[in-house]
Amino acid sequence: MTQGILYSFRRCPYAIRARLALAVSRTLVELREVKLSAKPQAMLAASPKGTVPVLVLPDGRVVDQSIDIMRHVLAGNDPDGWLRGDDPELIAMNDGPFKYDLDRYKYRERYVSDALSHRSAALAFLNELEGRLMRHPYLGGDIWGLTDAAILPFIRQFAAVDQNWFDTLPLPALKAWLGKSMASKLFATVMVRLAPWSPDRAAVHFPPAT
Repeated sequence: MTQGILYSFRRCPYAIRARLALAVSRTLVELREVKLSAKPQAMLAASPKGTVPVLVLPDGRVVDQSIDIMRHVLAGNDPDGWLRGDDPELIAMNDGPFKYDLDRYKYRERYVSDALSHRSAALAFLNELEGRLMRHPYLGGDIWGLTDAAILPFIRQFAAVDQNWFDTLPLPALKAWLGKSMASKLFATVMVRLAPWSPDRAAVHFPPAT
């Protein structure tokens, strides 16, 4: 039996981190891929803010903030101890100042921004991550956990804006962490391509059976 419905978008970093937590906690949901230019009315009825991810629980409750989805499903089942690596302060830095600069670097036309200025400002956060990874193998300490999963999709997005430039940065620990994380079986599981959901399509369950 599924434990809810997740409205998601494959490339959205917020949705990626929610799917990572769902996968590791083995929380079975019906996964509905959303076309952002044609958001389904069922999703908007559940969460009028209109952004993914949105988790609709079997009892009708709605969890529509990605970090809340992560903590909710891990509270139910956390076989790898991800919650031990929960660093709310670092995640807040990612979701606040870093995401602000990332958006204005990646979407310069949308924000009419000085992209290179915001790229430079974002380096402060990358340097913070580098320092942590020089001291510990993972952002949450000695195990790959919630903080790593929460931040990974945004660092991936930042690197991809100008991969050649990113590759020149003197951040060996961060690059190694990013490369290893993206090469993992877990990350591959959450990045499977799906057709956009519609009411007449067969339900897609996630995570897939192993």
